[in-house]
Amino acid sequence: MSSSILDLKNRIDADTSLFAILQEVRKRADGDAAHNEAHLLRVALWTKNFSLGLIPEKNAIAAALLHDFINVPKNSPDRDRASSLSAEAAEPILLREKFQREDIRSIQLAIRDHSFSRGAKPENFLGECLQDADRLEALGAIGIMRVFSTGVKLGAEYFHSADPWAKNRERDDLHYSVDHFFKKLLTLESTMNTAGGRLEAKKRTETLRQFLVSLGEEIGEPCVF
Repeated sequence: MSSSILDLKNRIDADTSLFAILQEVRKRADGDAAHNEAHLLRVALWTKNFSLGLIPEKNAIAAALLHDFINVPKNSPDRDRASSLSAEAAEPILLREKFQREDIRSIQLAIRDHSFSRGAKPENFLGECLQDADRLEALGAIGIMRVFSTGVKLGAEYFHSADPWAKNRERDDLHYSVDHFFKKLLTLESTMNTAGGRLEAKKRTETLRQFLVSLGEEIGEPCVF
């Protein structure tokens, strides 16, 4: 990445509007390690970098900070509405911080469209950058940590002990965390919108594959992709 999280944090601290947005986000912190402040900052940094200077930096950061403002649990029937709810909740915050109406609309569209659960193709370039940045978090070493921490919250087992690679059953990632690699994570590389996103996703997807191969070796049943 072209700058560091520390540089980004200093940028936010120096901007009264972005700092106020971060303060609003902090009020809603619920202890979810997969959607905490560190996650938001990483997404903001990648969103900004993927935009290649074609989007106002302030808009890219604001969209990333607010993209998970309404965090709906993975097993909730309202999960596919989470990004729309976050986009709605972002409007009064952005208005209060004197963002222009055109910029607010752009940020809201990006937040609404970024979600995997919603299954939408972003309507604008900011949405493409935000979607790529957020999906990177599900890949690589961080992605591995996130999938299992989420699994613990759901009460899931690491993998199905009798059929870990789902040779003779339907995959069920609400009950077996390894199934999530196959239902979602290994598919993300093909959904990336930006050149930077595709490049980074390819590298991080290989990390997932290496992990699954190692797991297969350890449990005595080779991984089947």
